[in-house]
Amino acid sequence: MMPNRTQDPLFQLIKSLQKSEKRHFKLYIRRNSAKEDLKIIQLFDALEKMGEYDERLLLKKLSSIEKPQLANLKTHLYKQLLASLRLLKSNESVDMQLHEQLDYARILYNKGLYHQSLKILDRAKDVAHQYHQESFLIQIISLEKKIETLHITRSMQDRAERLTAEANQVNEKRQVITQLSNLALQLYSWYVKYGHARNEADEKDIKQFFREQLPPDAFLLNGFYEKLYLCQSYCWYAFIRQDFIMYYRYSQQWINLFEQEPGMIEVETGHYIKGLHNLLNAHFDLRNFRKFSVVLQQFEAFADKASSGTQEIFRIHSFIYINSARLNKHLMEGRFREGLTLIPYIEEKLTEYALFIDQHRVLVFNYKIATLYFGSGDYNRSIDYLRRIINDQVDLRGDLQCYARLLHLMAHYELGNVELIETSLIKSVYRFMAKMDNLTVIEEEMFRFLRRSFHISSRQVREELKDFLVKIKAFEKSRFETRAFAYLDVVSWVESKVYEQTMEEVIHNKFLQSKRR
Repeated sequence: MMPNRTQDPLFQLIKSLQKSEKRHFKLYIRRNSAKEDLKIIQLFDALEKMGEYDERLLLKKLSSIEKPQLANLKTHLYKQLLASLRLLKSNESVDMQLHEQLDYARILYNKGLYHQSLKILDRAKDVAHQYHQESFLIQIISLEKKIETLHITRSMQDRAERLTAEANQVNEKRQVITQLSNLALQLYSWYVKYGHARNEADEKDIKQFFREQLPPDAFLLNGFYEKLYLCQSYCWYAFIRQDFIMYYRYSQQWINLFEQEPGMIEVETGHYIKGLHNLLNAHFDLRNFRKFSVVLQQFEAFADKASSGTQEIFRIHSFIYINSARLNKHLMEGRFREGLTLIPYIEEKLTEYALFIDQHRVLVFNYKIATLYFGSGDYNRSIDYLRRIINDQVDLRGDLQCYARLLHLMAHYELGNVELIETSLIKSVYRFMAKMDNLTVIEEEMFRFLRRSFHISSRQVREELKDFLVKIKAFEKSRFETRAFAYLDVVSWVESKVYEQTMEEVIHNKFLQSKRR
């Protein structure tokens, strides 16, 4: 059995550290230890130098450490690393600052210094109000109530009534925030598993679920987080249903929230960049070429400005979203060959960030890259990337799993692999898509054309393609039938055959025509 090379939590934590964090840890551990040569530093150094985790190799390198000792040493090192990071990062985020202030207030309370504790809680409460941190307000008010209940502080008249009113108000806000954040999360989870609504039944289920879970008077809410999660909920609701106008509207409102309160960008950087990602997707789906470019430039400028001070996870997310958008831009404008120049950098970063990027993101990148290669006419390379999706047995994005197989079939068609298509491929792809309840009229017409195309003359194939084009263009405005167009530009592919142009030329000409309007 192969050793567990990547999933060890301590190894992952060490590999996530930046140079400044490693340096701080060494200073921290030596400052807090009486011994010069600490075993946990030896363990840290050994793990830092390893390319992948291998316990047998680790024990060979650390001859002074016996195997029974290793588990305890790893646990101790893990705790010390977190303690060091907590100390280093304590001023980087509002929530960590509030945690620290609450800890100080509890220490002072336990020492019997009630008034000092209340002063710290007052300052913490001001910060929590400023940045809409209701979860901390609950803890602050809870400790204030405890002090007032157990001790006569005489700190303020009517304090009991005011604390009670504050607690009730915060609890009501938290209840609504929890309800809306749950709704947004559940809708997003549905999308990650299935993609867009596949049929009327999906649409009906999503609508019913949304109506039942949406709080009453949702549009009367005025808190930052209530409005944020409301926008997110409507974004996913619209996106699943392919209502791209609504999707755009709420993505823009999502970003507007942060522009109205710029201080919240630093507090909720993750939500801000996710909002920019959704706004870019909305412009992509609506083919708003100019606005797409404006938002992408805005995102790139933000990422460049924040690169030195932003936490690592947000730099990784910015890489994912910005480069996904760059690929989309080339796909949308029909600049496939130019887009291929991005792939080495993307591949390099995906390897570098492998421990921190989920399978869903990798799946989407592989599909976009495969589409670029297909559009540029490099069908063998397209197949290589599509196989990564097809052979990776993950229960994610059933829609992309289907269209990866369809694009794989089309690539083999372009390569003229008649025997492979006729003997197995077309049957297996059809069965898979039917099983996933993912067949629309477009796919049915595609399969019908492919089955016939190998048994007729080239002149007849051209006529069949013209008929095929007329049939599928009739469904361009049909929401459920156009799921195929959201993933695969079948119309442009057929047009390239009918008009004897490359797919890249067809899409680029459409882009140029749209700019003249």
